[in-house]
Amino acid sequence: MPQAAPELTRRRQCLPRMQGAAAPRGQGQSLSKMDTLGRPWVILLTYVLAALELTCLFMQFSILPYLSRRLGMDSVAFGYLQTIFGVLQLLGGPVFGRFADQHGARAALSLSFVAGSALYLLLATACSPALPGPFLLFASRLPGALMHTLPAAQMVITDLTAPAERPAALGRLGLCFGVGVILGSLLGGTLNTECGIHCPAIVALVANLLGAILSVTCIPASTKGAPVDAQATPPGEPKASVFDLRAITRLLLLPGVLPVFLIKVVSGFPSGLFMVMFSIISMDFFQLEPSQAGYLMSFFGVLQMVVQGLVIGRLSSHFSEEALLRAGVLVFMVVGLGMALMSTVLHFCLLVPGLVFSLCTLHVVTDSMLTKAVSASDTGTMLGLCASVQPLTRTLGPTLGGLLYRSFGVPVFGQVQFAVNFFLFLVLWRKPMSQKRDKAW
Repeated sequence: MPQAAPELTRRRQCLPRMQGAAAPRGQGQSLSKMDTLGRPWVILLTYVLAALELTCLFMQFSILPYLSRRLGMDSVAFGYLQTIFGVLQLLGGPVFGRFADQHGARAALSLSFVAGSALYLLLATACSPALPGPFLLFASRLPGALMHTLPAAQMVITDLTAPAERPAALGRLGLCFGVGVILGSLLGGTLNTECGIHCPAIVALVANLLGAILSVTCIPASTKGAPVDAQATPPGEPKASVFDLRAITRLLLLPGVLPVFLIKVVSGFPSGLFMVMFSIISMDFFQLEPSQAGYLMSFFGVLQMVVQGLVIGRLSSHFSEEALLRAGVLVFMVVGLGMALMSTVLHFCLLVPGLVFSLCTLHVVTDSMLTKAVSASDTGTMLGLCASVQPLTRTLGPTLGGLLYRSFGVPVFGQVQFAVNFFLFLVLWRKPMSQKRDKAW
């Protein structure tokens, strides 16, 4: 017994080292840091960072038309400005997702806030009369290719939540979006009126620098619980570039991914065209004053906060994702039929709740299904692809929507929405997505 005691003590001392050696290299550091910060605290901070960036973004949107007019730019030049921003975000989304998978969510969030800081710095300098304002205003669009705070936030939430909790957790980002719409529009207009047109850009610059600091200091280096290098590169193979298009398109060819992604793109595209043309439709078709159009958009934003932040989370606990996707497509059909027949703004207000429900359901459910269909090391790239859908609509929308509106009027948006979603509903009814998703696992 006296000899057994030292041997037992030696084995107990060696046990922690043996457990650390059994874990994957780097995982112990990642998990220990995750335990120190706490998952709920990291997720809450991620929501705050997303709301901060969206507030700055809508502050920029609120002053951009006035700044372009002050610099002597006409509506055509302003359209080019918007198109350039949409194209850059469209091309930068998948690349940003690859960067997030290879370097971690902390690096991705930090990069997004640094890019935002560069954009708002150029925007602030464009307000100076002594500098070439139009050139600086167009140059300020370039960092937009790397401004993807929302996909980076979705990556953190996807990594830190269980698959069953993911739709509700992703849906709460709708609250951040609503906060950004309301606070950004309010602060942008108020600061512009009280302190000058340069003030919102300077405030947004300071806020983005603060966001970069919080991302670097408070977000774990790896939210996946695995070393960053191992997430992106299999053992024995050279590390792929973030610009590797084959690695990006490979995800779309996985079983069950491409059908869901096509539904995400096609189902909401007609309503996206309508929203792109809404400023013109509100003036010509609804005969609204600017203040009345602003109230209607605020109503739209509040409904989005409620539906995406509260309603979808509760529905996801009672219904499957496939059932919610079918419901969203079905409501799209009904709303499209109503839009084809509407003649007053009151009719549109009655259709807005259904439109918001379908848009939010399509966004949250498809993001959740697509991230579950790929491995944990590819969730950032997949979310980057998902983030490119909205810039695609903003890029094609002004031209295509303008042609449809000029040729056929407002009813054509509802007719196209009904026809597209009627076809998708038949496809979903005949070919359940759950079987395809099971193959991806």
